[in-house]
Amino acid sequence: MANIEAQLADQNRRLADQERRLQTQEQIIQAQAVQLNGLHNERERLLSDIRAGRELAETERPLTVASNASVAQVGPTADDSPQPVGEAPPPERRAREVAAIPEGMGVLTPRGTLIIDPSIEYTRTSSNRLVFRGVEIVPGIQLGVIEANDADRDSLTGALSARFGLTNRIEVSASIPYVYRQDRVTTVQQRDETVARAIKLEGQEWGDLDVSARYQINAGLRGWPVFVANLRAKPPTGVGPFDVNYDEFGVAKDLATGSGFWGVSAGVTAIYPTDPAVIFGSFDYLYNVPKDINKTIGNVPVGSIDPGDSISATLGFGLALNPRFSFSLGYSHSYIFPTDSDLGNTVQRSNSLQVGRMLMGWSFRLSERVTLNNNFEFGVTSDAPDMRMVVRVPYRF
Repeated sequence: MANIEAQLADQNRRLADQERRLQTQEQIIQAQAVQLNGLHNERERLLSDIRAGRELAETERPLTVASNASVAQVGPTADDSPQPVGEAPPPERRAREVAAIPEGMGVLTPRGTLIIDPSIEYTRTSSNRLVFRGVEIVPGIQLGVIEANDADRDSLTGALSARFGLTNRIEVSASIPYVYRQDRVTTVQQRDETVARAIKLEGQEWGDLDVSARYQINAGLRGWPVFVANLRAKPPTGVGPFDVNYDEFGVAKDLATGSGFWGVSAGVTAIYPTDPAVIFGSFDYLYNVPKDINKTIGNVPVGSIDPGDSISATLGFGLALNPRFSFSLGYSHSYIFPTDSDLGNTVQRSNSLQVGRMLMGWSFRLSERVTLNNNFEFGVTSDAPDMRMVVRVPYRF
């Protein structure tokens, strides 16, 4: 009997010991569950932060390159694989595609990046006009003076520009040009005899300073184009048309190298990537500030001059043929309002102008930091210059 009681007491002790062990294990399991729950919550929080950071980066990030300054890799890269038509390419490919589009229509310079952009520009303008002053008695028989006018105007401009990315959304730039101009005007009059007269004028001096700021409005996500707001000011730092010397007949003896008026323009540019091209368009309004001249030129008092404002629109596309070479085509049109001039006791108004130009350009990446850009403009209206050619060599620091 005593032996049985001892065995029961031993089993009770073992059961109590196992119960204590089970309670301890249960407490450990509960503690581990709390730790796992905490780790799960921490993981979710970190994933949420990562997602928020990516969305913020997508919102803040520009397309990483300014106009005329490609950041393409030399040679093929991983993102050169074909993509479905209509999908936006990666930023690096977009950069290659917009490298050749006209100045001021690309996306912004990256934050903290400085680009020095030397350029040389040549513009050619010519006009031919035949005027008859008299009376035509019968067809082919004219009494009066026939005057033929042939004008050729050439200008060569060297400029040094700088662009800097203040933030991922704001870029500032400035450009100072030096201008050389030459005009050759030949006039032939025929009445009883032929009289020919040729005039050659030249002028060279600093041109008008150009200061601008650009702001990227959105990131171009979800199928939207990238919109960039532009603000530009041009103070009259060059020699204006009323600053040159005139003879007693009011004929200029020198040529102007600047407009002579303050100009302020505002506009918006849209860039839409659609692999393998980039479509661009812009709309700008230029306001020229009126000015009191208060000078007498050729016995004619010149008072207030209100130069005509202008409205401009551009549309085109850029296409990357490979990681180093791209080209662009487009059209630009400007409507220039009439100029009001206070001459003597009368106010004279000029005609409005329609300036249409076909645009063409190409870009070739020379190295990691240097790109060669060449842009052309060909006039398609009578008021437009015949041609304009610009060679730029932007250097990225």
